[in-house]
Amino acid sequence: MATEIKSKHSIVSKEPHVLYMAFVDMRNFLQFLPEDKKKDVAADYDTLKATVSGFNVGVKVAERIPYSRIDYVDDGAPFSFSLSLFFDPASETGKTDFHIELKAELNFMMKMMIGSKLQEALDKMADGLAAASEGRVPEDFKF
Repeated sequence: MATEIKSKHSIVSKEPHVLYMAFVDMRNFLQFLPEDKKKDVAADYDTLKATVSGFNVGVKVAERIPYSRIDYVDDGAPFSFSLSLFFDPASETGKTDFHIELKAELNFMMKMMIGSKLQEALDKMADGLAAASEGRVPEDFKF
């Protein structure tokens, strides 16, 4: 059963093209990981593979729409999913209206166990990105 989860919208203090470029290359995600976690992650321009809690998880870029959206899909994960990042110009010049949409094939049990955690994670990423763009990093913003 397909589950759709949308993050809250956050205003990020960067132009859409600047923010887009930070996410276009999967190798850039490595900089957000603590040193002890990097050993379990491999990335190239299009893909990222990791071992998380004993599970192999892979993500690859499915489509790049310059400066407005990047779509990712699973590439060897315990369940099928797609993830889209949106970089829309905000009403304030020089800022981006950023949000994330996740579509996942979760059975009823998985949805009950992790559905709310996925919503929290997406909202936390949107909030954390907005805070980081202003030079603030929330204390609980950890991967």
